[in-house]
Amino acid sequence: MDSSTNSLDDASADSSAEFPDRNSMMEVRLQAQEDEITLLKSSLADALRRIRLHDQLLPLLKQQLITVNPASARVLNQVCCSDGCTSSRKLSSSSAFDGIQHPANSQLSDSVVTKSNGHIGSPVSMKQRPIAETLDRSTQTENPLPGQDSSQDRVPLHRRVQSLQLEDALPPGQPVVEGTRAKLHRVPGLEEEDEEQEEDEEGGELSWTSSVEEPIITTTIRGLQREDFQDGSCSPEELGSPSASLRASEQNLSAPRSGPLTAILEGEKKQLVRRNSEKLVNPEKQRKRLDKKAASSANLLTRSSSLENRAKEMVASAGSPGSRRGTYSQEQSIKMFIRGRPITMYIPSNILNYEDLKMEPPSERLELDWVYGYRGRDCRANLYFLPTGEAVYFIACVVVLYHIKDRTQRHYTNHTDCVRCLTLHPDKVRVASGQSAGVDKDGKPLQPCVNIWNSTTLETLQQIGLGTFQRGVGSVAFSFADSGAFLCVIDDSNEHMLSVWDCSKGTKHAEVKSTNEAVFAVEFNPSDSTNIITCGKSHVYFWTLSAGQFTKKQGIFGKYKKPKFIQCFVFSLTGDVLTGDSEGNILTWGKSAADVKTLGKGAKETFQIMRQTRAHEGSVFTLCTLQGGGLLSGGGKDRKIIRWSADLAPERECEISENYGAVRTIADVGGEELLVGTTRNAILRGTFSDGFVAIVQGHVDEMWGLATHPSQSIFLTCGHDRQVCLWNTEEHKLDWCITLEEYGLCADFCPNGSVVSVGLNTGRWLALDLLTREVVSESTDGNEQLSVMRYSPDGSFLAVGSHDNFIYIYNVTESGRRYIRSGKCNGHSSFITHLDWSKDGKYIMSNSGDYEILYWDIAAGCKLLRNRFESKDREWASYTCVLGFHVMGVWLEGSDGTDINALCRSHSERMVAVADDFCKVHLFQYPCPKPKAPSHKYRGHGSHVTNVRFTHSDSHLLSMGGKDTCILQWRVMGGGGGDSRERLASASSTSPYTSSPEPGTS
Repeated sequence: MDSSTNSLDDASADSSAEFPDRNSMMEVRLQAQEDEITLLKSSLADALRRIRLHDQLLPLLKQQLITVNPASARVLNQVCCSDGCTSSRKLSSSSAFDGIQHPANSQLSDSVVTKSNGHIGSPVSMKQRPIAETLDRSTQTENPLPGQDSSQDRVPLHRRVQSLQLEDALPPGQPVVEGTRAKLHRVPGLEEEDEEQEEDEEGGELSWTSSVEEPIITTTIRGLQREDFQDGSCSPEELGSPSASLRASEQNLSAPRSGPLTAILEGEKKQLVRRNSEKLVNPEKQRKRLDKKAASSANLLTRSSSLENRAKEMVASAGSPGSRRGTYSQEQSIKMFIRGRPITMYIPSNILNYEDLKMEPPSERLELDWVYGYRGRDCRANLYFLPTGEAVYFIACVVVLYHIKDRTQRHYTNHTDCVRCLTLHPDKVRVASGQSAGVDKDGKPLQPCVNIWNSTTLETLQQIGLGTFQRGVGSVAFSFADSGAFLCVIDDSNEHMLSVWDCSKGTKHAEVKSTNEAVFAVEFNPSDSTNIITCGKSHVYFWTLSAGQFTKKQGIFGKYKKPKFIQCFVFSLTGDVLTGDSEGNILTWGKSAADVKTLGKGAKETFQIMRQTRAHEGSVFTLCTLQGGGLLSGGGKDRKIIRWSADLAPERECEISENYGAVRTIADVGGEELLVGTTRNAILRGTFSDGFVAIVQGHVDEMWGLATHPSQSIFLTCGHDRQVCLWNTEEHKLDWCITLEEYGLCADFCPNGSVVSVGLNTGRWLALDLLTREVVSESTDGNEQLSVMRYSPDGSFLAVGSHDNFIYIYNVTESGRRYIRSGKCNGHSSFITHLDWSKDGKYIMSNSGDYEILYWDIAAGCKLLRNRFESKDREWASYTCVLGFHVMGVWLEGSDGTDINALCRSHSERMVAVADDFCKVHLFQYPCPKPKAPSHKYRGHGSHVTNVRFTHSDSHLLSMGGKDTCILQWRVMGGGGGDSRERLASASSTSPYTSSPEPGTS
């Protein structure tokens, strides 16, 4: 990446630094919530496993029981019937015998035991013996006192653990789902031994299991009742009384019946005790613990309509905290994780089968159409004129060939990072361009190199020094005496290595450390390829190359003041070297005999200053030789261009406008016509007689604000240079530019197209008239920077998103010239990043810096819609939010939450363009709701891409770089076919997608 490219998050970092306490508190809260969610996931995952186990075993066990003894099924169903007479509730299949009262002297041998987990135990032999009173966790059995009448006083088997029924936990009026229903029961043997062990954290953890309860069919109950009436076990009159229920239960277990159970009842008897029975504990303490857990579980269940659905959702969302991959809950929502934070996105109703959605690259493609801008603020000698009538210059990763008469562009785009230097071969066809080092999205280094390419065919002929240079390439130059056989390169390492390369073979001929100071320029002597000159901070070095070895001689300033910087140099027709320095002087250097008195005996010839010419006020930034032997110089502080005669007598001068900055470089077009590159990233064309006009202009600092006109081929940009610029996409020119007091960060056009609003870094925003450029309205919202401006589709509202976490809503009247604040959306916990209006203009979808997706009902008074499920089918007039179901697939695996700066859906709703942090523009199919969606990738920017927008007709896409100050205009190629709705509908399967009836809210 370019060394001049700084951090992308300066603005947000400043905001965060002002509130360290709030940030730390939020981090603690978030960590606590994540820990709680992890525990809930574990508990619900275990409950789901047990539910599935019961679902699989219950039908098999019942069928097995009926096969062994059909009468046993009657016993089970009669118990259910008798209990239903007393409590009007259904019993769980795992606790079918819990309500049965056993006589103290009941005799059972080899009885079939129904275990608490729903399994059928093996027959056990029982003998009657006195047993001390025991209290089990799930059942209580007592022996009768001697002489006590067992027929009068019977101790019931009580359930000490209350079941949590789903209907108890649901909100009032919520219907219960038909079919199987889930309960939560305490699992014996997995609890604490007593209260003291629980407090000391020495016991086991609480575990909850689910038992599936099947509804009892009314016809089956009635049939069993008729059989019991015939047996005399229960009469219709007694059926509703508690005593009848007790007698029916007793008779069902104690009365002899035919079949295998008849022989079993004749054996020895012993009291039936549940398995996993434990020692006696205080019932009151146990009840309090269970009530507390029951309340906690009930609170959890109120968030979901079904325990199973909720458990599946939680289990499916489990993943690594840094994972960005979406997880499918097999219901109606998708979860993705950003920096460990889960983000739930609900599936629209028109997607019948999410799994069958096919993600393909869009049929449309992008082709680079135009490049706005020029890099003159920090580069030198980067403007040349070709015999074809094209000016050659660079910005970002693109070398532009601009035909100054036809006003057309061609582009060389084979660089992988920012181009830093440029030179023209003596044949005026080949070009050498050097690039900086960079890093791709995977952290792999992009090595600097020099590309030699053909300016006619744009074909790369040779790649020089890949893996050799460090940090970047600062200066390059072709040799002249041997028709450009060699290339001289200086890299950006600490030693500024000077190397000479064979252009045809691409091999290194020689290399030497030049200096630890900055080096600004390097050139071969036009008449001798063994002589090379470099200049920079406080030095001019004269190098001689012989047999692959360099020797260096330093220029001697002698009686002249040594300048801080030697900015540039050229060779005169007489062979002298002319340098321009930071003192505003042009120095003429020549060979002379050694001064023995100064340098000592035996000293060889030296390069000394022969003449000093006062040229400019301030630095001399550039020198350019003319064909007739004349010289052109460009000044910094005075912004003057001066033409000098061969003997350095001034002939003509011209001062360029302050708006364009200082003169950076000059190219001779021919005759009197010149091209001038400036420090404010403009290229001027003109003559001394007629003056100079700009043919290329651009921003000079980081850009963020971008807006396209709703009906015309124009767009507006703003950035940290405080400039607001209006561009024409058809004529490829700047229509107008104004300078503000603060810098702009966001903008949007009013739907009528006559007004544009610009948000500034101070919380102030302006409404500008496009024709007069006057401010028709202004307002201030908070004291932090504004990040997004968005008009409603009909232009009746304006939403302003701020870094103070609020969205301000304005009523818009008088065709966008009058604004009255009508509300404020308060609910985000971080700064607003993106927002969009619904097509009916009543709702807003917004994203924030902590990856929230919130929905707002503007018509209802800026009300926050806490149930995001209700917005899943809402249609949006624009789609610029980077987080949402329809654009989930744009996030790459393992990417950071700031990796995507902006996106924009096309007006046709067929594609979505994405601006990322790795200098790339992506084009995805819309919608792209599945992870790892394929896309077309395009490079050209040399810095983070801050914004993208489609033009009103979708014919072009505009992308804007950050630090590279470059605007790229892409032509949309191809296309056709159905819209996004047709693509979604085509993904449906034979069975429609089902969703839970009550989604969670957020």
